[in-house]
Amino acid sequence: MAALCGFVALGTWQIHRMHWKHDLIARVDGFLHAPPVPAPGRNAWTGQQSGLDEYRRVTLQGILLDREIPVQANTRLGAGFWIMAPLRLDDGGYVFINRGFVDAAHRDPASRGGAPAGRVRVEGLLRLSQPGGGFLRSNVPAENRWYSRDVAAMARFLGLSPVAPYFVDQSADGAAADSVTENPLRWPVPGLTVVHFRDEHLAYALTWYALAAMTAAALAYGTRQEWRRRRGAGNTGDREDAR
Repeated sequence: MAALCGFVALGTWQIHRMHWKHDLIARVDGFLHAPPVPAPGRNAWTGQQSGLDEYRRVTLQGILLDREIPVQANTRLGAGFWIMAPLRLDDGGYVFINRGFVDAAHRDPASRGGAPAGRVRVEGLLRLSQPGGGFLRSNVPAENRWYSRDVAAMARFLGLSPVAPYFVDQSADGAAADSVTENPLRWPVPGLTVVHFRDEHLAYALTWYALAAMTAAALAYGTRQEWRRRRGAGNTGDREDAR
């Protein structure tokens, strides 16, 4: 009986997760098709939430520092690095900008030029910090080896403060319209963010409910067999008393 209740509970939990995921997908799809809005200012830095704010289209302005951190990445262009550069805002704060992807041959800034000079306007997708590291691999700041975009760790590495708890994946612009081919027009290549959410909760729910049904059938069969056994034993006792 405990197994039956457990399977039903797990199936119901997956149904709730499915509805939550569908709401999330609809919300993010709305973000992606909405006009960009100003990126959250310092007074709103602490209020960002994954399911409510991530993947909003935002804009911000400032000066890109000629300092960057390469974070390992795999994209449609192959393996390489995201180039994370801090943008200094007018109020003295910083926001990390994912300027885009480079392959191993263009990891060295000297092979592609430094950050744009002067004040720049950036448009892109708001992303929340990815602390700790990648799957089975931790960031090693002392060796400048990065597997996730951990904003706090990158800020400490570059000695920057205060830094927003989010970063912005820069969108492709007109100059990079053809840059997602095998021979990009420029490096880094922006606009390679993939927005995809796995939605397999219904299949999981059906699996749990199927196990619950099989468990219920097994319990019913066992109960029926036990009832027959006891009934048979009772009839045998009646016949012996009759003698």
